[in-house]
Amino acid sequence: MPIEFKLLLLTAVGFSAGFINIFAGGGSTLTLPALIFFGLDAATANGTNRIALLIQNIFATGGFHQKQVHGIKQALLFALFTLPGALAGAFFSVRIPDIWFQRILAAVMVAVIFTFFINPRYGQYTADEERAHPGPAYYVTLSLIGFYGGFIQVGVGFILMAALYNFLHTSLVRVNFYKIIIILFYTIPALAVFIWHDKVNWTAGFVLATGNALGGWVAARTHVKKGDTWVRYILALAILIMAVKLLWMS
Repeated sequence: MPIEFKLLLLTAVGFSAGFINIFAGGGSTLTLPALIFFGLDAATANGTNRIALLIQNIFATGGFHQKQVHGIKQALLFALFTLPGALAGAFFSVRIPDIWFQRILAAVMVAVIFTFFINPRYGQYTADEERAHPGPAYYVTLSLIGFYGGFIQVGVGFILMAALYNFLHTSLVRVNFYKIIIILFYTIPALAVFIWHDKVNWTAGFVLATGNALGGWVAARTHVKKGDTWVRYILALAILIMAVKLLWMS
């Protein structure tokens, strides 16, 4: 297959992943297979994917800011608790066999889906109800999420949304804003670990990032305009895609 077609396909996949990542999560279920199809091994695909995530979330942050969604100082505080775990997870990621990658992901997704839909007030909280002091369990949870994000990344958006929503009791628009800031900042040290171990393909990473950035920017602006109702629909679709893919991989 011509390299030009592969690059075009990678850009298109990146746009789709960037859009779905900002609304919910699970975009890496599209990008990782695409990177492997591009010719990368699993570990290098995992590392290369972080370039796209980093740039995607920078553009998405700008999209939210243009729509007057605030709270970046609070998001940065939350992000600090994920950094140590992200570093440890990234170091662990370059050493784990592929079969355990799949098994851990499947178990986590079952738990995340259960957490989202057991809450009867899902999609009903507002930013005015946000808890100022969510408690120590919340910060421990952020640290564990940081480890998972540094380790696998796939599906971390679902996990973060569940934690942020259920601990903070805030709107889904605010939840997604916090989510992209947190992932943006813990991705920096995680990416550094992959670079250190020579597990990044820069050409594929920047091509994918072009699509991710545009998809993330469009999603951020659409997200604020459409509000929580659209998030619920996109989230349900993303979980369905993830579940089907996990069953296919089994």
